[in-house]
Amino acid sequence: MRIPFTKMQGAGNDFVVLDETRGRLGLTPAHYRFLGDRHFGVGADQILTVRPSPAEGIDFEYVIHNADGNEVEQCGNGSRCFARFVHDKGLTTKDRIRVQTMKGVIEPRLNADGRVTVDMGAPVFTPAEIPFDDNGLTLQSMGAWGNWPLALMDSAQAAPLLVATVSMGNPHAVTLVDDVDTAPVATLGPAVQASPRFPQGVNVGFLQIVDRSHVRLRVFERGVGETLACGTGACAAVVSGIRLGLLDASAEVQTRGGVLTIAWAGGDASVFMTGPATTVFHGEIDLPE
Repeated sequence: MRIPFTKMQGAGNDFVVLDETRGRLGLTPAHYRFLGDRHFGVGADQILTVRPSPAEGIDFEYVIHNADGNEVEQCGNGSRCFARFVHDKGLTTKDRIRVQTMKGVIEPRLNADGRVTVDMGAPVFTPAEIPFDDNGLTLQSMGAWGNWPLALMDSAQAAPLLVATVSMGNPHAVTLVDDVDTAPVATLGPAVQASPRFPQGVNVGFLQIVDRSHVRLRVFERGVGETLACGTGACAAVVSGIRLGLLDASAEVQTRGGVLTIAWAGGDASVFMTGPATTVFHGEIDLPE
């Protein structure tokens, strides 16, 4: 089967985008793995699928698969590329669209400067809703919130790792580091993901505070590994920094792929993410049977 696709990237987080507005392609997890494979397929962190509106008041449905073939709840950088794709392809003339995801409705907005702002919804901190098993743990206070001491199996980390846990439609654990360049992302990332306290897995953020409005961030993502940027990870990191008393209400996040701007007024307010969304190329590919 030969299918058309578009390759896109947002701050270096790269995607294969598929149009299913005229009908389903019927892809399997093996097909998604093939598309995401950087040696035999197109190569991408995630595969994004555009589907028609599932309900009144909603413009599109947005389906996300990681490079390992598993469907996931949310992808912040992908949501910006999604908005750019449907606008550039003529699927909508709106600058602000409402998009249904697995975990709720998001609202990307195309800005005059070429960047895209996304209303990512309100963060969730209740452990059971992340989901995170806090049974037997004591929150270590910091700012208006705190960090959970997480014991890691099969890790050189002797003492429990302190993590802030939050859901941005998908689960995140954020740990503070002095320098992201020297942080043991490749070892601690998988160790945190292997913790049984995260029954649906977790994205692991390594957050360096530069000042109250600037941070540096690396993220080890579920089903992908470390990526050049993670939109929901940037949201989770800034929200965590604000609640821990380390950041102001808006911060620039320097990822390895580019800069994202995250703003959150606190409480039940939505998190707003602004950043680039770029089309790399269009093509067609033959999928294996």
